[in-house]
Amino acid sequence: MLMKSISGFFTFCLAALLIASPSWSAPSEKDFIVALPENIVWKDAGKGVKIAVVYGDPSKAGQYVIRAHFPPGVMSSPHFHAEDRHVTVIQGTWFAGKDESWDPTATQPLRAGSYMFHPAGGVHYDGAGEEGAIVQIVGMGPSKTTFLFPKEGDFGKPRKLN
Repeated sequence: MLMKSISGFFTFCLAALLIASPSWSAPSEKDFIVALPENIVWKDAGKGVKIAVVYGDPSKAGQYVIRAHFPPGVMSSPHFHAEDRHVTVIQGTWFAGKDESWDPTATQPLRAGSYMFHPAGGVHYDGAGEEGAIVQIVGMGPSKTTFLFPKEGDFGKPRKLN
C-alpha cells in the first residue's frame, strides 16, 4: 500500500530521484524514509512559530509526524486536540501547562529528550522560554486543534487569563 501523503520535502526529493534514476519507483510502507535536518521544510504558523511536516499529512487519516519550533517567549494559547499526541522535546526547554490559565508560572519545564503524552481533549498550552524550543509531535490524523480563546490568537506571549 502506498503512503497516503508525502510532505513537500519528500515530494521534492522524490522528483529529484525520478529525474536522476528513471527506474526508480515511489516508496512503499516498507521503504525507509530519511529526513535530514537541513532538508526539512519549515512553514510560518504565526508569531515566529514554525511547523514542519516530517511524515504523513495531519489533515488526513493516518499517522503523522510534525515538528514545531517555538521562538523565545512564545507559547500556544490554551487549546486541545481531537486526537492523542506524543510530544518529544528535541532542542531547548519546552514549557507545558495542563489547564486553560495560560499562566507561564504554572508550566512544567521539559528539557531536550523529555516526552509528554497529550490525551485527546486535554486542554493545554505550551511553548518556549528564553532559549526557544523544538518539539516533535506524533499522532493519528485527521488532526484538529480547538483554541479556547480565539480572540487571543493561536500563539503569543503567555499571561494569566483567569
